[in-house]
Amino acid sequence: MFILSSGKVRYSIQDDVKEKYPDIRFQFCQNIKEAKEYIEDAEILLTYGEDLTAEIINKAHRLKWIHVMSAGLEKMPFEAIRAQDILVTNARGIHKIPMAEYTIGMMLQVIREFPKIKENQKNKVWDRKLQVSELYGKVIGVLGAGAIGSEIARLAKAFNMHTKGLNRSGRPVEHFDEMVTFDRLDDLLQKADFVVSVLPKTEETSAILKKGHFEKMQEHAVFINIGRGTTVDQKGLIEALQENQIAHAVLDVMEKEPLPEDSVLWGMENVTITPHLSGITPLYQRRAIDQFEENLKVYRTGEGDYLNKIDLTRGY
Repeated sequence: MFILSSGKVRYSIQDDVKEKYPDIRFQFCQNIKEAKEYIEDAEILLTYGEDLTAEIINKAHRLKWIHVMSAGLEKMPFEAIRAQDILVTNARGIHKIPMAEYTIGMMLQVIREFPKIKENQKNKVWDRKLQVSELYGKVIGVLGAGAIGSEIARLAKAFNMHTKGLNRSGRPVEHFDEMVTFDRLDDLLQKADFVVSVLPKTEETSAILKKGHFEKMQEHAVFINIGRGTTVDQKGLIEALQENQIAHAVLDVMEKEPLPEDSVLWGMENVTITPHLSGITPLYQRRAIDQFEENLKVYRTGEGDYLNKIDLTRGY
């Protein structure tokens, strides 16, 4: 068995897997350009999902399985992958811990006025009239109740929040008090104090959240986007914020990244911008390889189910 990696993997992890699987040949490369030399012989490919093209897949005659060490799949050449019937798995859910902690942290930051408090400290201002509040009893609506959404809900329950989730089926999800489908999105928006979008980038979700949706939210509501910037009509969101339809937006993802310097979002007081870092953690690669090893057991034995097996037709 020959496993090729086209993404940078820490040397300590490389040494670890080579020691654990002495019967498997591993080739770790720094990038896809370096990996092209080995692609024709690879049975399994580890990638971050942004470096593959149809041309590369067509040269990978022995390739049976691609494991994407990230959640994003929008740049994958699925047509070529389908043609060769290659198994694809990804690292969906790997970001759930840092992204859930980011979400709780941002909610606390907004509701407890931490940025203003820090500014007052800098200016030596003692102001006890700040309008701070608490998370207790608030309603959080999570659009995309998958692994990340469920972890957000779990942490929110520790603050005694009421958790509402949205998914395609409406099926119950752990840690959510209630679930809705897209036909009841308006109901969720109208009742939530915090709306968190974890929606992925697909044809169905492109600009799915428009100005009208933000107008349905409560005036004190906070919108947090940690999914994909393309799921939001950014112009409509800006207009809703300018008209004070909602109180605040926390944006970790943008319609275009990096956010252009001339974007009005940079200067809006009711907007918090972070540079797509909600999922960053020093434990990322270790968790990604742990997931891969679980699937490797299934691949070698034929027993059990793959974690995060991707539907090649839907692309997720």
